Amino acid sequence: MRVHVVSDVHGNADALARAGDGADALVVLGDLLDFVDYHDHSQGILGQVFGPEKVAVFAELRRGQRSAPLAAYARSLWTDLDNAADVVEEAIRDQYAKLFGAMTAPTYATPGNVDVPALWPEFAGNGIHVLDGETVPVGGLVFGFVGGALLSPGATVRRTGVWRPYLRTREDFDSSVAALGPVDVLCSHIPPSVPELSYDVVARRPELSSTALLAAIHRYRPRWSLFGHVHQPLAARMRIGRTECVNVGHFKRTGAPYVLRW
Repeated sequence: MRVHVVSDVHGNADALARAGDGADALVVLGDLLDFVDYHDHSQGILGQVFGPEKVAVFAELRRGQRSAPLAAYARSLWTDLDNAADVVEEAIRDQYAKLFGAMTAPTYATPGNVDVPALWPEFAGNGIHVLDGETVPVGGLVFGFVGGALLSPGATVRRTGVWRPYLRTREDFDSSVAALGPVDVLCSHIPPSVPELSYDVVARRPELSSTALLAAIHRYRPRWSLFGHVHQPLAARMRIGRTECVNVGHFKRTGAPYVLRW
């Protein structure tokens, strides 16, 4: 079997259309949407709606980890826009139509934190299996999938607003991990809670990770733990016991899938 794995697509539909070439199956670990493009401020939903100058301010505030000013600035942008929720949903639907249309190989996908999983069934056609807290057999192995990311400590799930990222309480996320049971391949958007795997060397901070995923690795000893989310990790791979833990890469930038063979 040859399975190609991608994560953090962030709008790169052209590369996604080639990602399944030569593979028996394609695994997508989330973050299909390009909401904020930190390399090209004119791209992404925010860039298309507000222009590169305003996105540059947003990006600088986020790089400085200034959460209160960042939230205030984001609110000011949306407040000044008529029908903001409709504008964003239209942009999301446009991206999803292109991205799901690019998945031509048999595909197994789970959403990332910038995705809107409620819309996925609308765009996932034949041959695309959306999984979250579920398992599926692929080539004689059991693959388990857990989507989204964890809320920051003290934060609450956003019920309203123009855009609601797929951020989950620890209880909700952990229950999805527990529902998998023993698997051969543990697939998630975020990494297990290991400092080297969760630290982003460019952002200079640890990204959110999961202790439940790490516990599942210790308990069930899957062959592989595959994930993304951290775009520039301190360590792209690490072995924990018999489990090979792999950050499959920032697909938007590399355009190359991680190849899994057995």
